[in-house]
Amino acid sequence: TEAYVEPGRLVGSAEFNGQWSADAIGTMTAAAEARGIGQRTVQFRLKDWGISRQRYWGTPIPIVHCARCGMVPVPDDQLPVELPKMAQFTGRGDSPLASVPEFVNVPCPRCGEPSRRETDTMDTFVDSSWYFYRFCDPTNPRLPFDPAAVKYWCPVDFYSGGVEHAILHLIYSRFFCRVFRDLGMVEHDEPFTRLLTQGMVLAADGSAMSKSKGNTVDPDDMVSKYGADALRLYIMFVAPPENEFAWTDAGLEGSFRFLARVWRLTDQWSDEVKGAPAEFGGIALSDAEQDVRRVTHDTVRRVTHDLDPRVHLNTVVSALMEMVNALYAFSEEHTHTGAPGRRPRASAAAAEVAAGTGGAAAIAPAERPETLAVLREALDALVLMLAPFAPHTAEELWEILGHEGGLTAAAWPSYDPVVARSSEVVVPVQVNGKLRGRVTVAADGAEADLREAALADAAVRAHTAGKTIVKVIVAKGKLVNVVVR
Repeated sequence: TEAYVEPGRLVGSAEFNGQWSADAIGTMTAAAEARGIGQRTVQFRLKDWGISRQRYWGTPIPIVHCARCGMVPVPDDQLPVELPKMAQFTGRGDSPLASVPEFVNVPCPRCGEPSRRETDTMDTFVDSSWYFYRFCDPTNPRLPFDPAAVKYWCPVDFYSGGVEHAILHLIYSRFFCRVFRDLGMVEHDEPFTRLLTQGMVLAADGSAMSKSKGNTVDPDDMVSKYGADALRLYIMFVAPPENEFAWTDAGLEGSFRFLARVWRLTDQWSDEVKGAPAEFGGIALSDAEQDVRRVTHDTVRRVTHDLDPRVHLNTVVSALMEMVNALYAFSEEHTHTGAPGRRPRASAAAAEVAAGTGGAAAIAPAERPETLAVLREALDALVLMLAPFAPHTAEELWEILGHEGGLTAAAWPSYDPVVARSSEVVVPVQVNGKLRGRVTVAADGAEADLREAALADAAVRAHTAGKTIVKVIVAKGKLVNVVVR
């Protein structure tokens, strides 16, 4: 007879009969505490960490083996023990350090007799698990770090790493943090305030990439064909950072085309927007110009929020693509016919007028200063928001737009919540909890107006005709639910 250890309902368990095993854990614990026969605790399942390794790379273990004294710690004034310079440190069965006599043969620190230094090294996790503390005070010759420096900089605000480190490096980092805390060297309990574990890039068939399988993608080939910026943009756009995704070149081509669209749009207007007004006080804008400003400010709002705190890089790129589409639509209204590229200044209609009146040239009138001001604000913001994803492209576009100094010295664009707010919103309408229609209403309209518009919608009326409307639930600007019977 074997014990059943899978999930299920309890039998033969007195008052706990019939409970699901997952639920019974809590109720049994509560019963034990109530009876005073046990208490709730956490089992971390920690085991001893064997840190010795038979390899060159790693921190030397500061122990000397003496025939008379046994294992003797290296005195503090002789620390740290440094690795010797070696030409060959692989391909041996034992520790490579054992083949270096000047490293191995040393006097015993206690009795002075000839002894042998320990030739195993520590697991490299011993080094890599607290490097962020050393970064706070990297040149300290006496201590691992100055506690005052760590108090200023730590704990780490944001830590990103592969999910494969979750059960090794990250646990060891927490272990070292607790050790340093117990030694009074740090004041916090956890080393990282916020953690993001990014997913892996998989092969096209969904398997993990591996050199041994021959299914890797050479980034150098991608960079030479599409450029580093297109590759960066694609990787950040294709999926949320914490998700895995299967590689495909098709998506990379899409990112390349998007960057080309941004370049053409910026290059098309760069000369004219350089002298445009930088402020909007007292400027009367057309409806189309106001809409472009709204798109610009709303995109800055979305991108800023999705970068931090959400770290939704893929939705940031989506927002930039939507903004570029809106700018192209606006640009086409102000672009005269001609070959693609920098915007031509003469239109066919203007040429006909000039020819009929004896005009010497067919020059289209300059754009309104208001139009150019709106475009300048939009293009500046677009390039700044693009910079984290396509830094090389953004840097060149920033210069094309007439800015002096590097883009990295520029401030992140800000947004005005009033400008970013749409004048109209699309509100879904439900009937008995099921979506039946959508209505477009003024964003600042009254609740009664939204209710009236919802009930007047043809699709909604089709589901309320001949029925009694019990009530209408209105969440202003978000949802209308009509309850009927």
